[in-house]
Amino acid sequence: MKILLVSSEAIPFAKTGGLADVSGALPKALARLDQDVTLILPKYRQVDEKHFPLEKTSLELKVPVGQRLEPAEVYAVEMEPNYRVLLIRKDSYYDREHLYGSPSGDYEDNAERFIFFCRAVLEAARTIMPDMIHCHDWQSALVPVYLKTLYQTDARFARASSVFTIHNIGYQGLFWHYDLPLTNLGWELFTPKALEFYGKLNFLKGGIVFADAVTTVSRKYMEEIQSPEFGAGLEGVLQDRRRDLHGILNGVDYDDWSPASDPFIRAKYEPQRLSGKKACKKDLQKEFGLPVDESIPVIGIISRLAEQKGFDLITSAMDDLMRGGVQLIILGTGDEKYHLLLDSLAKKYPRQIGLKIAFDNALAHKIEAGADMFLMPSRYEPCGLNQIYSLKYGTVPIVRAVGGLDDTIEDHHSGNQRGNGFKFKDYSPSALLDAVQRALQVYRDPHAWEKLMIQGMAADFSWGRSAQTYLQVYQALVRKKTSA
Repeated sequence: MKILLVSSEAIPFAKTGGLADVSGALPKALARLDQDVTLILPKYRQVDEKHFPLEKTSLELKVPVGQRLEPAEVYAVEMEPNYRVLLIRKDSYYDREHLYGSPSGDYEDNAERFIFFCRAVLEAARTIMPDMIHCHDWQSALVPVYLKTLYQTDARFARASSVFTIHNIGYQGLFWHYDLPLTNLGWELFTPKALEFYGKLNFLKGGIVFADAVTTVSRKYMEEIQSPEFGAGLEGVLQDRRRDLHGILNGVDYDDWSPASDPFIRAKYEPQRLSGKKACKKDLQKEFGLPVDESIPVIGIISRLAEQKGFDLITSAMDDLMRGGVQLIILGTGDEKYHLLLDSLAKKYPRQIGLKIAFDNALAHKIEAGADMFLMPSRYEPCGLNQIYSLKYGTVPIVRAVGGLDDTIEDHHSGNQRGNGFKFKDYSPSALLDAVQRALQVYRDPHAWEKLMIQGMAADFSWGRSAQTYLQVYQALVRKKTSA
């Protein structure tokens, strides 16, 4: 099958968040299932041409944007057998310091930048003639719209079906309705049944309405976003598409995240040989200037510092957490108010809180390996990856039972010794503290704790399984198309 994946970011080329991890790993996994895979994304300034032998293709695009034809170039790189990447070069849109905006706010022309990208994708895809076009998040959401409208009679897309994946429904690509003419779509599509959303143009909604199938990144999140609490205003649209909606858990790349081979950690270890984890804990305590003591439970957090991630709960519960005698290590960047609040708490508890306001991949690996527990009390969490990394590293997750956290973590309690972590339901400091206390109670029994660690390390959330599920969705759409 010829599969075209469309994303605004993907490792190892450009990244702002988890979308890049998924968009970089899924095509590799599909290619290893003997599919013919192409990934297409913008050629940002961040793309390091020294590391990738980019070749300028013969494709010279003329992309319609409103009344203009915008020229663009296409570069290609072969990643591995069956998998190549195409990059759309348009320097006036993508040769910028950041992908979507500066610290002071989103770029004002983001609607135009990604209208152009979606049209450019289809102009370039004419040479591929794909069976499947799989788009990710609002930045590529107009591709399914175009496929069903302006490109509907193009014979080169006659056999193409589309899949649209929602990674986070909170980010919808909402723009001034007067940007619609830039799409070259008619005003008849600016209705509540299509692209209109409370007077604005909603890219994400377009993807949901026009794609042949819609997926999201965990089964629980698929259910949640059909409710007013989690649907961000689109729950009715998603309920209308419920027969075409699939929850497919993200995988993780164990080539990058495994304590048996991790180049960033002090000592390598595996379930049969856990002594290396003690060395990693000691190294982590030293790194953050905390007392080096094997008996003190260390809780790790690697996160965007935002309310969505539960930092209002964490900061409210902090004094009680500290009274529990734990060390808390936090790595991340985000909202200024949490930068300041966490900094003041770290000064209040210098022997118990280690804080680094940064994005630091090497340190993230050290925290996963050195911590005893990993805390994710999210308000909502479409999938989450760190709880899955934590399982592999024998770092017991403590999570709120939402989205992918609920799908991946099974609560350990007296009636369920097969659990792999600790969960709580209520979004409250007391519920968080109760889950931490349950974890600490088991931690005080070394035999029970080691058993819990080993159960977690045995879990398999590799991309191969997730890619196989996506392939089944693709194949069902192809069968439906050919039988129509």
